[in-house]
Amino acid sequence: MSRSTLSNSAPPPPVQDEEARLRELGYQPVLARRMGGFGNFAISFSVISILSGCMTLYGFGLGTGGPAVMMWGWAGVGLFVLCVGLALAEVTSAYPTSGALYYMADRLGGRRWGWYTGWLNLLGLLGAIAGIDYGAALFTGALLDLQFGFQATPGSTFVIFLCILLLHALLNLFNVRLVSLLNSISVWWHVAGVALIVGVLIIAPDSHRTPGEVFGHFVNDTGWSNPLYVAAIGLLLAQYTFSGYDASAHLSEETSNASVSAARGIVRAIWASWIAGFVLLAGLTFAIQDYEKTAAADVPPAQIMIDAVGTTGATGLLLVVIVAQLFCGNAEVAAASRMVFAFSRDKALPGSALWRRVSPRTQTPVPAVWLSVGLAALIAAPSLYSATAYGAVTAINVIGITPAYAIPIFLRLRAGDRFTPGPWNLGRWSRPVGWTAVIWVGFVTVLFCLPQSAPVTADSMNYASIALAVVLILATAWWFAARRSYSTPSAYGSEREREEIAEGIV
Repeated sequence: MSRSTLSNSAPPPPVQDEEARLRELGYQPVLARRMGGFGNFAISFSVISILSGCMTLYGFGLGTGGPAVMMWGWAGVGLFVLCVGLALAEVTSAYPTSGALYYMADRLGGRRWGWYTGWLNLLGLLGAIAGIDYGAALFTGALLDLQFGFQATPGSTFVIFLCILLLHALLNLFNVRLVSLLNSISVWWHVAGVALIVGVLIIAPDSHRTPGEVFGHFVNDTGWSNPLYVAAIGLLLAQYTFSGYDASAHLSEETSNASVSAARGIVRAIWASWIAGFVLLAGLTFAIQDYEKTAAADVPPAQIMIDAVGTTGATGLLLVVIVAQLFCGNAEVAAASRMVFAFSRDKALPGSALWRRVSPRTQTPVPAVWLSVGLAALIAAPSLYSATAYGAVTAINVIGITPAYAIPIFLRLRAGDRFTPGPWNLGRWSRPVGWTAVIWVGFVTVLFCLPQSAPVTADSMNYASIALAVVLILATAWWFAARRSYSTPSAYGSEREREEIAEGIV
């Protein structure tokens, strides 16, 4: 919803010299700008990946509100996330850098705002890699079970997970053109995959659920008695899936006409995923044959497919899902590594001198890629010991990255007329859309720190809130060690001038 879309007679946004714009923002271009507008949209669409998020948390949704919460929750959450995406796209257009969220917060609010936004963003991105690739490992285990009778254990699933991480690291060591190509293929794979899966589930099953069951059946297997609480917890499926669209912003320095293309990439990825995800969830839910059997399965979507088309057919459909998940994880590693690179470029991470290095041959941040997958492996390690750890990992992603989206939006609203919009902006809709986004993010951040099942024990506790607290404590401690070295370039004025601007708009 830029000004150019509010009126058919409005001229198209101007094409900027993005290299010159990056220098204005204080950075010397070192990454290769080889990604087009479609490729930038594709990376966010691939990271959102409805064939990853919807599929991996479908079983969670069956017990936390059931079909009614999944379907209506998807519709409602998607609308609010679109508001977040629109508001974030506007700020992205003004500050198209790999640092993305933390750089925006730094410019609009000062160093500390940028510092904490960066650490939250980093936590969310690493949690996303862990959640996506571990979900792919779960589905791979289910596929091997169908095909070869392989009995997956926490240990074997974790080994598969590590192999997937290694694959994604290797793919991201090549130049960004390969990443862009894979993401472009990913878009069509997702669209065709959803069409194939839903088409099969419409035609093949002997019977289908009624619309009343799909849109009105409420299920509570959480142990909590309050249905409103259960329904709220059930929103995690949609909110987790609708994350990672900041990838378009993180690839700004490698995108042509990034001031417009990155903003459009964020918004288009959200609304395209919103529509396709609703279709996918409806197709799966209408095709459920035995609800209790499906909910009890290790991978419920696989059970739905087996009941619909048998083992052989389900194997083929699962392969479609796994490939989509692999595309998704690869795109997330690309986004996270650019965040690590940018944060290190501004000397915010321990060992920044290493993590900000760029390969002169491929112009990609090779050490940042390895650090991203290594930390993701550590985040997912508790899954070796706890069956509930995967839910905690997905919640870590949500409560880490979602607040990071809201901070630059809030600071942009606080800045008022002091904020200079980029060529893609919301015009008069900026404030209502922005405040809607901030309020929604505040709500879901609190929501997903709450326990998801009762009684609360060591196994069922939601450790996402602890992970969030640990990261904030570490970020605060490291601030005192790195505050003299950490700084974004001051091309638009000194740090003191920026702090004075921030103080003047409180």
